[in-house]
Amino acid sequence: MDLTREEEKAIAGEYGEANSIAYRILVAIGEATNAQYLIPIEWAHVSGVNYNTIGDSGLDFLKKISKDGKVKIKTSLNPMGFDRKNIPDLSDDFIDKQFEITKMYEKMGITPTFSCIPYEILPIPSTGTHVSFAESSAAVLANSYLKIITNKESALSALASAIVGKTPFSDLRIEENRNPNIEIVNESKIKSELDFGLLGYFIGKTMKKSCTGLCNIPKNTDFWGIKSLSAGIGTSGSCGMFQIKDSSKNNDKICYGDKEMENTKDELNTSEDGQIITFGSPQLGMEEICKIATLMQGRKFTKPCKIFCPRPIFNKSEELGISSVLQKSGVEFVCDACTCLTPLIKKENYDSIITNSVKAAYYMKTSNKISVALKDVKTIVKDYSN
Repeated sequence: MDLTREEEKAIAGEYGEANSIAYRILVAIGEATNAQYLIPIEWAHVSGVNYNTIGDSGLDFLKKISKDGKVKIKTSLNPMGFDRKNIPDLSDDFIDKQFEITKMYEKMGITPTFSCIPYEILPIPSTGTHVSFAESSAAVLANSYLKIITNKESALSALASAIVGKTPFSDLRIEENRNPNIEIVNESKIKSELDFGLLGYFIGKTMKKSCTGLCNIPKNTDFWGIKSLSAGIGTSGSCGMFQIKDSSKNNDKICYGDKEMENTKDELNTSEDGQIITFGSPQLGMEEICKIATLMQGRKFTKPCKIFCPRPIFNKSEELGISSVLQKSGVEFVCDACTCLTPLIKKENYDSIITNSVKAAYYMKTSNKISVALKDVKTIVKDYSN
């Protein structure tokens, strides 16, 4: 890679160990992805927060890099393992180490958003701005819907970018790579946010390219549908972007019909019922919370129900009186955490859950070893409330 004199000095350690580590991470990634140089970014979103996912080795790395590491740009933080203001009954070791991790990030100047939907709680930069998002669904949504530019970053690369304010110029940061040459032609009857999640999961598994074209998508698609689509793509593969477009004669095409949708659901739907309902993978924003409140209309859930959302979203729903209405309907709000990989939903406590999230279904099955009844939000409200 072509490095400036200042970048070479940083790698050599002239600006501290953290800067040296961060630059070495980015240069290694840049060389692996054929980047010629580093470019500046304006925002980083860092994952690797939940102690369940990074463990002691991740904590040790954070202790080392936070000694003299400070972020140079706006940096937000992914969910942790539990709600920090409503600490659950977990082991003292887990709680202590989780708080130690968050302290290391805050010490570096990172905003403790504890959210996988930072675009719903922080200002969005202008079109074409380069950012570095480690959360896979956020990266896909940023490229495809928010019109800002990021690769699907790792926890390490996003943190390194936050510290130096730069990233390798490669993959989806190059304009020509953001033009799809393969199209997924939808021929299915998409009716819900779950259907969009299934379509996204199929795209992620099928596409080996960084960007896909997407044809025949309903023009009235709401934001929950876009989020579910992005989360599905981010969960199952390396594709980092979609473009909703009219079909082009020049592109190769892959058809997605009702059969493909059914096969995808069969892979993820591993139970007919569950002991608890969960919403929020990705975390829910105001639009989704309001939709659930509207669907409930004075009804009450017949099973325990958890809604995972960022704290600023919960605070807003509380101001508007929406959270209290849902709490009376049997909802428990969980801030700072996400359905996926949280120790709040363990095999020891639950054999199966009910959710509308393809992402949650995948991780519950593969990581938590919990079965999932996969249903759209309207069906969940109809079947599990009175």
